[in-house]
Amino acid sequence: MKIDLNSLSLKDLKDLQSQVAKAISGYEDRRKKELIAELDEIAKAKGFSFAELTGAVPGRKRSPSVAKYANPANAADTWSGRGRKPRWFSEALARGKKPEDLAI
Repeated sequence: MKIDLNSLSLKDLKDLQSQVAKAISGYEDRRKKELIAELDEIAKAKGFSFAELTGAVPGRKRSPSVAKYANPANAADTWSGRGRKPRWFSEALARGKKPEDLAI
């Protein structure tokens, strides 16, 4: 398959680039799934599962974080301590409060 790239407009080239990126990503995903299936078969032949050997649990999702801190002005406004600090938490610290004072 040969494409004359010099005859394509900029829009066509960008569209082609996007299609190629999607095709590459899809190809890599398919190869990974094929390899995992192949390794799973080998592990099953030895009496194990691939997930058991790697510690991966397929389909496992993380449970939501438990709230550790609450906004003193609004107890329904909570934060788990993970990720970016909420504004109310930063403002409370700036006013001299300690994280322990805001703990639930």
